[in-house]
Amino acid sequence: MMKTSLQLRVGTQLTMTPQLQQAIHLLQLSTLDLQQEIQTALESNPMLELEDDAGFEEVQAESEAEWSQDIPDDYPLDARWDDIYADAGGGSAAPEGLSGVEHNAADANLCDHLRQQIALLSLDERERRVAAALLDAVNVSGYLDSTLDDITEGLRQQGMSGLRVAETERVLITLQQCEPAGVFARDLRECLLIQLDQLPADTPWLAQTRRLVRQFLEALGSNDRRMLKRRLGLDDNALDDVIATIRALSPHPGHAFENVDQHHVVPDLVLHYHRELGWQVELNHHALPRLRIQPDYAALIRRADKSDDNTFLKQHLQEARWLLKSLSSRNETLLRVGSEIMARQADFIEGGEEALKPMILADIARAVEMHESTISRVTTRKYIHTPRGVVELKYFFSSQVGQQGDTHASTAIRARIRKLIGDETPRRPLSDARLVQLLADNGIVVARRTVAKYREAMGIPSSSERKRLA
Repeated sequence: MMKTSLQLRVGTQLTMTPQLQQAIHLLQLSTLDLQQEIQTALESNPMLELEDDAGFEEVQAESEAEWSQDIPDDYPLDARWDDIYADAGGGSAAPEGLSGVEHNAADANLCDHLRQQIALLSLDERERRVAAALLDAVNVSGYLDSTLDDITEGLRQQGMSGLRVAETERVLITLQQCEPAGVFARDLRECLLIQLDQLPADTPWLAQTRRLVRQFLEALGSNDRRMLKRRLGLDDNALDDVIATIRALSPHPGHAFENVDQHHVVPDLVLHYHRELGWQVELNHHALPRLRIQPDYAALIRRADKSDDNTFLKQHLQEARWLLKSLSSRNETLLRVGSEIMARQADFIEGGEEALKPMILADIARAVEMHESTISRVTTRKYIHTPRGVVELKYFFSSQVGQQGDTHASTAIRARIRKLIGDETPRRPLSDARLVQLLADNGIVVARRTVAKYREAMGIPSSSERKRLA
């Protein structure tokens, strides 16, 4: 016989209000996407209009005066906005009927594409932190820019005590199942093997193809067919099939996501030099249209009136106010983060990428007192115009290589390797061991396997292959 009873359960739950979804959505949009978002808002909300005549500061002051009485100035992006407004019911940022993922699927870059897949994996909270760190280390080609040792050590410094390299590698193997095939590889050999593992089992000469990639990739680069036929037990026709299979693979799987955003870039920030203040980061106010509340429609709203027309106007006025507040918060957050990044990477202006210092998301998160996920959103597809060109903010992040007190940014080391190889004598190319010695002469102590991984990730052939090509 069943008995009824009352039970009390205590728990916490995070609620994503439409306003919070809007703030996060606007924060992660690129400038071009945000321009389209603003245009959509102008077409759907009669309470918004473009301000073309007044200066930016005047428009901002006028807009803030109109809604400062209703919206607090110090609300955090990660807060529940319904704690501020019990009846906050503005529309979400994405168009009706489309989720955030669907809305950006058409123009998602490699990082967005991988992040969406990782969100669907069965990972616990600890594994997701490792996955986020691995994703931050992926370059535009789809390769890992950092070694697992560096990534693991960086996570330990962020509070993941007891994390082992083997645990990081287990998460990496899981992420290597993401599309496009070959991403999250540590070198060219691993990239090709990942793609071969996803081919049908009945692919001709698949076992021999795997063995060639695993053991004889250098011989393939030097076109030593005689040795390949002898070691693999193949005739000319079979070897041609094996080579054709390898050539059908992608050595740079991430290049498929080089879309229009990477060719048509509007900088969000501009680095200016002031005689008294030095280098200062400023918002690029010309990148976005300027908005304000439509004063004529706003004047028609009556507080005690509950008619349909008045309710319609009040609802759109509230949505317009939240949009303006979200845009203002986005600009403020972007400016704070960009200023902190350039303050830490000031040597980049004079010395270029070779002068970059080790820096991870957690460093900026602590400095500006924000969550790492917020920093990741702010720096993805956000660009700054510098004397050295337009650069993505995420470019300035790289793990450290070396012992405590003598560390260097992995990006700077790759730049130094690329420069050394570019200056080498074609008939006497530098071996990885020689590169290690030259780096050590400049105070950069790294292992030979690290040099080899960085060289392969940059798509630079080995010394023997470079000599043959010369």
